[in-house]
Amino acid sequence: MKFHTAVLHAGKTELERYGATLPPVYQSSAFEQRSAESLAGIFENKMPGYCYTRVANPTVTAFEMRITKLEGGIASVACASGMAAITNAFLNILQPGDEIVTSASLYGGTIDLFRDLEALGIRTIFVENNDWEAFGRAIGKHTKLIFAETIGNPGLDVTDIRKLAELAHSHGLPLIVDNTTATAYLTRPLELGADIVINSSSKYINGSSSAISGILTDSGNFKWTREKYPVLEEYLKYGPMAYIARMRTTVFRNFGACLSPQNAFLNLIGLETLGLRMERQCQNALELALWIQEQYPELSVNFPGLKNSLWHEIARKQLKNGYGAIFTLRAGSKEKAFTLIDHLKLALKVSNVGDTKTLVIHPASTISLHSTKKQKEEAGVYDDLIRVSTGIEDLEDLKEDFRQAIESIK
Repeated sequence: MKFHTAVLHAGKTELERYGATLPPVYQSSAFEQRSAESLAGIFENKMPGYCYTRVANPTVTAFEMRITKLEGGIASVACASGMAAITNAFLNILQPGDEIVTSASLYGGTIDLFRDLEALGIRTIFVENNDWEAFGRAIGKHTKLIFAETIGNPGLDVTDIRKLAELAHSHGLPLIVDNTTATAYLTRPLELGADIVINSSSKYINGSSSAISGILTDSGNFKWTREKYPVLEEYLKYGPMAYIARMRTTVFRNFGACLSPQNAFLNLIGLETLGLRMERQCQNALELALWIQEQYPELSVNFPGLKNSLWHEIARKQLKNGYGAIFTLRAGSKEKAFTLIDHLKLALKVSNVGDTKTLVIHPASTISLHSTKKQKEEAGVYDDLIRVSTGIEDLEDLKEDFRQAIESIK
């Protein structure tokens, strides 16, 4: 299926019992079985079925199956949030003493997670994105995974996923990629060599800020070994499903960060218009960024779709259908940034991206608040930086809104 067809039809295995065109919301915490033996078999992972929504739920399964098809993987696990998905993805294979090598240009919440992992004896080494020599130097005998974002948030640097995957695999390491800001509409990291892809589905997949959720998808291609990943030893018998099998029966089930069936349902509704929304949002972002760059050259505009972007060539080769729907601009000072934000009338002051409405935020005082000065610099976060998540409004209205707001700081 092509993309717009897949978001509507992919992942369906059978007709819904009563002919509903959307999966029902199975708003039940537990499920009855026909016999004690059946329930025991499900608990022992020897029989298919549902016993408890913390472990699995039919509505959530429908969402997982559709994302699996869109990302081109073999299986997905949906979680309560994007951060829960990242945490599950890491802790499924990591132990005390292990190390992560990651691009330094990351969402502030992920950087905060790396700090929390230190308490578990897991160390993170930050490297400038696409600096292959630095990545090579950072990889050591304790490194267990490589991590990056497709488009850094809010740095907007574009990871060369194919090259990073080749580097990771040359060291026998999996590459985990956060694809939230691009989605499968712009690129499918698993096709470029990544092993696991993560989406904070609260963002573009949901599309209307109506549900918090996250989801990870496994390619099934990485060759796990008991020597390097001893926690997977008893699951290697499942072959390509080893990674997902362990997660389903240990960290995901036991940490309890499951996705509610109602939120899975809201995501399935949002998913149906993902391509249409992304097409409009990416076009609005490109044209609005170009207009601000031309009309107000004193403001530094950063967007992969601009030809002067350091990441334009990588984005042009790697992203399809657009360059993303987020751009940033620098106002000259924190005070001017706040003034510009406060004068916007259509754009909402919201700490989210991917909504149908245009959203603005001052990253240094919000999503990157707890990052160190060095971490902020590496992630492209400055005191005068404004992040704009472009919505589907009429472009002329957005231009007028930004025009009057920018004039307020002159």
